[in-house]
Amino acid sequence: MPLGGWELAIVLVVALLLFGGSRLAGVGKGVGRSIREFKEEVKSADSKPEVVDAEIVQPEIDRDKPAS
Repeated sequence: MPLGGWELAIVLVVALLLFGGSRLAGVGKGVGRSIREFKEEVKSADSKPEVVDAEIVQPEIDRDKPAS
């Protein structure tokens, strides 16, 4: 059930009354910055793949000791 125009307006007015204009502006700025950083990371991940060197190490098993 999507929000209509009136429902969205009521939610925004209630949020403005609860948090105040300056705090909502800060939240909007933070959300915008997060979205921008996410898009930049997605672009950079697509353009240059990161190569990671990894070594698989198998633990040595002491065959002389009985299993507990």
